[in-house]
Amino acid sequence: MLVSRPKWKDVELQLKVKNVFSSIKELGKDNFFGSSPPSVFVGSKLKYPNVNVGILSPPVFDEDSWILDNPKYWAGSETSIKDVVSYRGSLINSRFKSSVKDARSENKFLDIAKEIALGYKPVDVEIYLNKKPNLHDYKDKITMPMGPAAGLKKIKITENVKVLNSVEKVFNDIDLKADEGINYLYDREIDENFLTKLLSIGGLGLKKNRKLVPTRWSITAVDDIIGKKFIDEIKDFPTVDKFHLFTGNFFGNYYYIMLFPEVWSYELFEGYLPGAVWNFSGKIEFSTDNEWYDGRKNYAENTAGGYYASRIGVLEYLSKIRKQASVLVIRFETPEYTDSLGVWVVRSAARKALENKFIEFETRQEMLEHVKQLIIRKFNFNIERVYNQSLMLRKLRTQMKLSEFV
Repeated sequence: MLVSRPKWKDVELQLKVKNVFSSIKELGKDNFFGSSPPSVFVGSKLKYPNVNVGILSPPVFDEDSWILDNPKYWAGSETSIKDVVSYRGSLINSRFKSSVKDARSENKFLDIAKEIALGYKPVDVEIYLNKKPNLHDYKDKITMPMGPAAGLKKIKITENVKVLNSVEKVFNDIDLKADEGINYLYDREIDENFLTKLLSIGGLGLKKNRKLVPTRWSITAVDDIIGKKFIDEIKDFPTVDKFHLFTGNFFGNYYYIMLFPEVWSYELFEGYLPGAVWNFSGKIEFSTDNEWYDGRKNYAENTAGGYYASRIGVLEYLSKIRKQASVLVIRFETPEYTDSLGVWVVRSAARKALENKFIEFETRQEMLEHVKQLIIRKFNFNIERVYNQSLMLRKLRTQMKLSEFV
C-alpha cells in the first residue's frame, strides 16, 4: 500500500471531508487554491493523438484530500458508494489540450502535471481557469467518476512535491521499459491507482517511447502487465489438488470464483441484473472472454477492463499459495451497485472474495451444482445457460489426460 492510514480516524475523517467538500456546486469563480490528492486524468474523447490532460483538485486546501483518490483505502474502510461519489464529485478537472507525443518534450502545464502525478501526498496548487467550471459529472465504466471540468489558464504548485525514491528512480530511468518499471514498483507495494497515473502522464518507458496514455487505457494496461508477470510465474507451480470455490460481494458485485485442478486458463462471465447501472435491456445480460494456457493475443472486447481487473486478484492468490489452476469467474452486477465507480471496484471485489475461506469439493460436478444452487437462491437464475456457453467447461469435459492412458 502506498500510504497507510489509521483506521480509528475513518468516521471522523469521512465526516470532515464530506463537510469540507459538500459546497462544490456553489463554486462561482474561475480560480481557487486547492490540494490535489494528488491526481491527474488523461481524457480520450478528442481525436487521437490529441488528449485532454486534467489536474484534479478540490477547490480548498486540506491535508486529508488524499481520500478523494484512494481506491485501496476505500475498499479497506467503511467508505460507501455514496461517499465515493461525493469524494470524486468534489474534484475539479482543470484541463488543457495536448498531444500524446508531448510527453517527450518540455511543456509547462504538462511538466506540472507530471510533478503532481509523482507525488504520494496531497499537493497544494493555485489554479486559474478560463471560465467557471461546467457542473457536469464524468462517469465511465472503467475510470472513476469526477466533478466539473474547465480549461486551465494558469497553475502554480505552492509547495515541494514529496516523491518516493523508488518512483523517482523509475521516472528518471529512460532506459527502463514501461512494463519493467511497472513491475518494479508493484513489487515495492505501489498500488495500481498510482501506477496508472504514472503511465498515463508519460512517466514510464524508454525515452523514445514515452507518451501520454488516456487514463482508461492505462488502467487496463497496468492490470494486464502485472497479470502477465504473475502468469509467467505460476506456470512453474503445481496445480491445486482439489476443486475450490470462493464467493464474495463488494458494492453489490457478487463473485463466484471456481478453481479447477488443471493448468492455467481463465474465463470470466459478467452478468448484469435488471436495474444494474450498465443493463439497458431489462433482462439479465452476460458478456464473456477467456484465455488458455498460452494467454490472450488480443484485447478482451466483451468484458473489457473488468477482465484484467478480476484476473489480478485471482493471480495474486495463486502466486501467494504457489499453485496454478484453471479458473472460472462468474460476476453478477446488481442494482445494489447504484453508481458506476470504475474498474477498481471489480478488482477489489475479486480480491475480497479470494480473502474469504473457500469451500472444497471432490469433483467438478459437485462444485458446479453447489454454485448453481447458490445462484438460484440468490438471483432466481439458472446458471446452466452460462455453463453450457463456457468454453473452459467444455474443454474440461472433453480433454483427455495422460493419467487416463496409464
